[in-house]
Amino acid sequence: MKTGFHRRLACLGVLAAATAALSSCGAGSSGGVTVRDTATSGSVLESILPSWVPYPKVPESNPLSAAKVELGRHLFHDKRLSGNARQACASCHQQARAFTDGRARAAGSTGEEHPRNAQGLANVAYNTTLSWAHPGLSLLEEQLMIPLFGTSPVEMGVNDANRQEVLQRLSDQPLYRTLFSQAFPGEAQPINWGNIGRALATFQRTIVSFNSKFDRVQQGLEQYTESEARGARLFFTEKAECFHCHGGINFNDQFVHAATRVIEEPFHNTGLYNIDGAGAFPFPNVGVIEFTGRPVDMGRFRAPSLRNVEKTAPYMHDGTVPTLEAVLDFYAAGGRVVTGAESDPFLARSPGDGRANPYKSSLIGNIDLTEQDKADLIAFLKTLTDNELLQSPRYANPFNN
Repeated sequence: MKTGFHRRLACLGVLAAATAALSSCGAGSSGGVTVRDTATSGSVLESILPSWVPYPKVPESNPLSAAKVELGRHLFHDKRLSGNARQACASCHQQARAFTDGRARAAGSTGEEHPRNAQGLANVAYNTTLSWAHPGLSLLEEQLMIPLFGTSPVEMGVNDANRQEVLQRLSDQPLYRTLFSQAFPGEAQPINWGNIGRALATFQRTIVSFNSKFDRVQQGLEQYTESEARGARLFFTEKAECFHCHGGINFNDQFVHAATRVIEEPFHNTGLYNIDGAGAFPFPNVGVIEFTGRPVDMGRFRAPSLRNVEKTAPYMHDGTVPTLEAVLDFYAAGGRVVTGAESDPFLARSPGDGRANPYKSSLIGNIDLTEQDKADLIAFLKTLTDNELLQSPRYANPFNN
């Protein structure tokens, strides 16, 4: 099964090679990329992470620096980085929405709809894998080349015909000439795609969210309301069973940090679809099977973090569950029945009883939740909202100032 995602990812090796070539052209006399950071990765992370949070993994080839973070923040918010200068990374990853976009499925710079929901970027540095259903994609520097250069679907819309034009747009700005020189000192031509990728990845590694009410309760600084406390008990016990896939400090089950020794990459079929009665999911969102070819991987997707989940609706990999209330109803029922009469086109063409999907995870079953239980769970989930993340100038659009 050769999907658009396959074709796009097959280009990744070519893009990486091209990026490396571009980077080396802009390096110093050694012929490679020389990065002399003004601050160590540790000192940058120390300034943004609570003491109880481990450092994320940072590749030796791209250590953090304050200058690189600031360059990445500018690039992240700049529409000039897209092929037609109409869309920025922040168009689909908006700070006020916990770096999502509020759409069921994202739209690219040309207006083409992406088949998947835009994932939040809070704590992205701690994710074992970096897409909804690609077990082999784990490095931010590689992942971001897909939205930049991908053609199926088009996201940022950079291609062979316009990539030099995009670089020239940046080179024409005195601000960027200064920012690139500060972030990559000693390079003769620091404005290149390799350094763009490094700066964007560095900025994304600093998007962290560990200052919610939940965190303050754990530190003894605040107390839950009665409803929030009941919701927490439901969440972390076997009645609601949420914690099985949404545990740990990031409320997911793919968490990696600098000292991680055993890396786990679980993906789950939650019973969203069952088109043919034999487990099929609607093309092109078929899950991990796209890369493994194993029938058992049909419909398996990564469980996202629940931090800031109040702000990241709609939900699921294709955005077809509109509210937290609907999410709880879905899990309480052990999946969903798609009638084909729904207004969402993804659902309208995918009728079937997902509850009976033969590949559905054993963790998904009927859960007896009262209306009060659901209200309490939602009250608890809202304690995971981190207003510092949503409002911090550290992540804000620098061009709005």
